[in-house]
Amino acid sequence: MHALIKLWPVAFQTFAIYIFLIIALRVFGRGRLGQLTVIDLVMVLLLGTCVETSMVAFNNHLDAGLVSAGTLLIANRLVSALVLRFEPVRKLVCAEPLILITDGVIVSEHVKRAGLTEAELLQAIRGREKSQLSEVKYAVLETDGQINVVPRDTVVLRSGRKVG
Repeated sequence: MHALIKLWPVAFQTFAIYIFLIIALRVFGRGRLGQLTVIDLVMVLLLGTCVETSMVAFNNHLDAGLVSAGTLLIANRLVSALVLRFEPVRKLVCAEPLILITDGVIVSEHVKRAGLTEAELLQAIRGREKSQLSEVKYAVLETDGQINVVPRDTVVLRSGRKVG
């Protein structure tokens, strides 16, 4: 029982690092993670570190590694439940689509917020076979980091949800 109490700081530190990394990657890493969500990436990185610590240390660090990995799995389940249940948590942890071009006009503030350059945005548009901004009704940075381009001649159905 004493050994279990001694491992509580490991669980707390692991949880604190998990929350910090989710927020830091969400703030600094928008659009750069490909198909992984921020939570997925944090889990992969931290679980790898937990296992590495337990495997490399040849003394009693196995307990700390197992507690750390278990804490991450529990924290991941908890954060996922909170994201589904509470809108403020969802907004903090999850990215929302960001409109980069509206009716052929670049929304510079959103492009800067996304950490993109105009050159990168124009390259993405050319990759969608649109050579002129005037051909673009919308360009949207999706939550998975992809830029989707809606041609000007497309009918757009709008939801009541605000983006960007």
